[in-house]
Amino acid sequence: MSKKIGILTGGGDCPGLNAVIRGVVKSAIIRHGWEVIGIEDGFDGLLDLGKCRPLTLDSVRGILPRGGTILGTTNRGNPFSCPIEQDGKIVSVDLSDRVVENVRTLGLDALITVGGEGSLKIALELMKKGVPMVGVPKTIDNDLLGTDVTFGYNTALETATDALDKLHTTAESHHRVMILEVMGRYAGWIALESGIAGGADVILIPEIPFDHARICAAIKKRSDRGSRFSIIVTAEGAFPAGGDRIVARAADERNAIERLGGIGQYVAKQIELCLDMDVRVTVLGHLQRGGSPTTFDRALGSRFGTKAVAMVAAGEFGRMASLHGRNISSVTIEDAVRDLNLVDPDGEIVQAAEDLGIMLGR
Repeated sequence: MSKKIGILTGGGDCPGLNAVIRGVVKSAIIRHGWEVIGIEDGFDGLLDLGKCRPLTLDSVRGILPRGGTILGTTNRGNPFSCPIEQDGKIVSVDLSDRVVENVRTLGLDALITVGGEGSLKIALELMKKGVPMVGVPKTIDNDLLGTDVTFGYNTALETATDALDKLHTTAESHHRVMILEVMGRYAGWIALESGIAGGADVILIPEIPFDHARICAAIKKRSDRGSRFSIIVTAEGAFPAGGDRIVARAADERNAIERLGGIGQYVAKQIELCLDMDVRVTVLGHLQRGGSPTTFDRALGSRFGTKAVAMVAAGEFGRMASLHGRNISSVTIEDAVRDLNLVDPDGEIVQAAEDLGIMLGR
């Protein structure tokens, strides 16, 4: 039976999104003969039917190596809480019924949502209102439960590790402490794995609150041994024991999610107070979201896309494609968003880092 399916990409962009879109379109058309509708700018595109367009094989030609998403995205679009101005004040209104109505107007038999925790929570709520939903896990932070790895994470790791390789040479030349601040929000995966791969001396992650004095002692110990430079990787969500996370911008009526940032400069100041060393900070920022996806993310995104179409064909709604070991399977969206996938402070990878002599702030 012929079907019409929709696909949208929500939340922050990441490498591999176009691979998923391409996987969905090619699988739906070639294997099933279905029609695919691309929805622009996340769930915002379902508030305005002018942002919905057919996707054909021609639409996805050549997009596999491209970063970003041809459909556009937003990390502010929540139809259950849309900020609008009334009487000079910003208030949130629920426009989810309009989304449900437009899904029906488009004649969609299913909606594939490619996103992280926030986007998938919205998908789950729309599912409860009768929209047949299938999820695909997307985030460079790798913080989604229910899948071993999210696409986009591997490319972000490569970007962070490449930056560390470059910082090593200038740190050693000038006998400096170099701090690299990376993304990850409340999960330390990017900092931890890039730090191990990039030969960092100190890694700070949100799951292990750090001690200033111990960091300074570790750097001094290196200096006493003749290593006159040190490399520190800090996740944006890392924070000192007994202290708070550093927030660049707090959540407000327009932005429900706080913007983290500034931990690199904070750590630099603490080191300069206790050690007579030159400290420099590099904030990698959105470089981690951009660029061409790695081979791993292209392949994983493509497999997630074809799996999403197979789930629609089988009527497996309310579920998310997932990677377990080397195989693609699925889990319920509810299970995938019930909590964050965080680094185990006492897990094997943390133990491996410490066995390598890396200081984790404790």
